[in-house]
Amino acid sequence: MLTGSRVTVIKGKRSIETVFKAIRPVCDPQEFADLPILIEVNFISIKKWDTGATTDPIIVESLIQYFQPYNERIFVVESDATITNADEAAKATGIIDLCNEYGVSFLNLRKYPETVDVKVPNPETLSIINFPKIVLESHIISAAKMKTHGDTQVTLGLKNMFGLLIDKPKSRYHSLGISKVIVDINSVLRPDLTIIDGFVAMEGSGPVSGKPVKMDLVIAGKDVVATDAITSRIMGFEPNEIYHIRRVAEIGLGQIDNIELVGEDLDKVAHKFERP
Repeated sequence: MLTGSRVTVIKGKRSIETVFKAIRPVCDPQEFADLPILIEVNFISIKKWDTGATTDPIIVESLIQYFQPYNERIFVVESDATITNADEAAKATGIIDLCNEYGVSFLNLRKYPETVDVKVPNPETLSIINFPKIVLESHIISAAKMKTHGDTQVTLGLKNMFGLLIDKPKSRYHSLGISKVIVDINSVLRPDLTIIDGFVAMEGSGPVSGKPVKMDLVIAGKDVVATDAITSRIMGFEPNEIYHIRRVAEIGLGQIDNIELVGEDLDKVAHKFERP
């Protein structure tokens, strides 16, 4: 079982330095030098970051600057969603221009040519998950958005891993129970680093049509469960009452309570988000 999970909560202006302050206490970039790095963003929509719907490009730029001196094999990745083409979203949100500036590739994982079937031990609902081969051979950074979600209450680091599924029509996963699908994904493939973009978050009718909330926060941790738990509390949710967070913790893949907190006092930065 994981112990002593560290999570940073940093409040500050929208800047690379604010993001660095969140990453430094939890992550040594040299630990990510051995394998390619995939920065998994949230592009469920072509809406820009200041709507609260999609990952802020400054989060991505900060991650590139932080890791590129030690590893030039960096990719920004997302997969098509039911209503969104990932390539179009990457262009509309400014990520393509950013990637070109830094010599980094954007990958639409639905188009990746090689896939691998992974067996899920003790599955909630999916016994086998088909992943792009590259995600099994890389460090994964979940660059998630702080948002509410109509089906899962919150969409943070664990839910962001849903974007690694290559199917475009994802309705079947909702019919199977999306929270259970999230558990199955993270039981076989968890991020090596989770960073939550809370510069502008979303409350209410998330994950696309809610209201933007200016939080000026960045939350980061290697333990995705702990990172989601802390962020949920900031949003006014009890993580033990969110199925996918509680269940991944129950099977021993992260911490909800045994968390070393670095940075802000949660009470001072908390905002009770309007429920979806």
